[in-house]
Amino acid sequence: RSLVWKLSRQRYYQVPVLRDGRTVVFETAEDSQVIAKYLDDRFGLGLFPPALAGLQDLLWPVIETRIEEIAFRLNDIYYRQFVPAGEQLDYLRHKERKFGQGCIERWRQEQGFLRSELARRLLPFEQMLGAHRFLLGNRPYFVDFDLYGMLGALLYTGRHRLPGVHPRLRRWHARMRSIRQTAPTTL
Repeated sequence: RSLVWKLSRQRYYQVPVLRDGRTVVFETAEDSQVIAKYLDDRFGLGLFPPALAGLQDLLWPVIETRIEEIAFRLNDIYYRQFVPAGEQLDYLRHKERKFGQGCIERWRQEQGFLRSELARRLLPFEQMLGAHRFLLGNRPYFVDFDLYGMLGALLYTGRHRLPGVHPRLRRWHARMRSIRQTAPTTL
């Protein structure tokens, strides 16, 4: 944190922080996308086209709250699998301070419900894929990468799969997984 504090000239203390030469970029609020937009401008990725500005601004908060909350809870059930042994107590303490004592065990017991709830919350994204290869068109935009990241949290431990009731979302996920450093116009 002290390095982040120093890089941000005592204006920010959390991660992520991006340093690009002399430019230091960080989020200005919990609901900002300053870093993503900076990278989009810097590399000409076309992830935030003006024509989709309002629509993406409506979608990404849903992804980063309603989808993320379920994905991370399902993943956290298996924290011992990905958190080093020496850091597990701190990890558990952090979770319990935020979500209450015994939260991880509670989530383990509620796994079936959480999976069903995730499938329900993913339904609008499944429906969006009925008309396009990606969420908002025939190429990926910011919200595609955002959702892909949140689902990556779910799949990280290898203990969960995407809901089988969403075949379009599963095909979309495979397309997203196959994206490599390609010019935006050829995606």
